[in-house]
Amino acid sequence: MVIETANQADIPHLADLLTILFTQEADFQPDTAKQAEGLRQIIENPQIGHILVMRHGKTVSGMVNLLYTISTALGGRVAILEDMIVHPDHRDGGAGSLLLDAAKEFAKRQGCLRITLLTDDINSAAIRFYERHGFRRSAMTPLRLVF
Repeated sequence: MVIETANQADIPHLADLLTILFTQEADFQPDTAKQAEGLRQIIENPQIGHILVMRHGKTVSGMVNLLYTISTALGGRVAILEDMIVHPDHRDGGAGSLLLDAAKEFAKRQGCLRITLLTDDINSAAIRFYERHGFRRSAMTPLRLVF
């Protein structure tokens, strides 16, 4: 198993993973064309973020997306962890932990001072997973305005 940054050739595989993820999440609907375009923009613009992929041989078995912004509270770069998914065929063997640990280390190397993520409020397994990896619930409540 290898974890590395994604490239253009990975986009179809990553879009397939996002279809699995967005089928599970209440706020999103899969749209392969939109997902492929978003993935392309991130891969082509590393100042926006990075996508890490987990490979088992030639198979893309997982991904995590780190997007960057500046926190005025911390006075520096922070990351938003988006779209973490391990393909169901590769779960329960520690792959998710390896992918998340790689993302945390990658974010630190990029100079990030914090990682923020969102997960469905009813996804207690995901919340426990992230808490086991040092994430804590925030007093902040996310709000969205979609155009």
